[in-house]
Amino acid sequence: MAAPVDPLKFRHVMGHFPTGVSVITTAFEGERHGMTANSITSVSLEPTMILACLVRGSRTALAVEQAGRFAVNILAEDQEELSRRFARPGEDHFEGLDVQGGPGGIPLIPGCIAYLVCGLHDVVEAGDHDIVLGTVEDADVAQNGASPLVFFQGGYRTLPGMGRLG
Repeated sequence: MAAPVDPLKFRHVMGHFPTGVSVITTAFEGERHGMTANSITSVSLEPTMILACLVRGSRTALAVEQAGRFAVNILAEDQEELSRRFARPGEDHFEGLDVQGGPGGIPLIPGCIAYLVCGLHDVVEAGDHDIVLGTVEDADVAQNGASPLVFFQGGYRTLPGMGRLG
């Protein structure tokens, strides 16, 4: 059996895969929770499902499990500060933010490109994260044509020439 890859090398290599940036939000017992996440992907069209990887034991991950619902707010390129805000642990990420009430009272962040509201389907433990599977209950594009916030090689990036190929 081969030796495991060094975690720093793994992080460096994975940094060469550009990802979109989102904020996962939920509400539980009258309190709003949120965290930045870039490990989001579609899983299935029938039924419509996504997955998100959340830091195990974080306030938001625990609240998602308890609430049974969450939203994925897909950030626009001008929302880097929001990404940084929701990445800092132990703060009230919503302070001073004009949050919109989404379906079922799930907080939606204004100015995002799009959002998905999901019911919790399953949680799978994987290393130091939980893979949260969600069944999409509502989805919309809020800023059609806006450019996404992208993370690549340890920093935020813009996508030049957002026109379509072919």
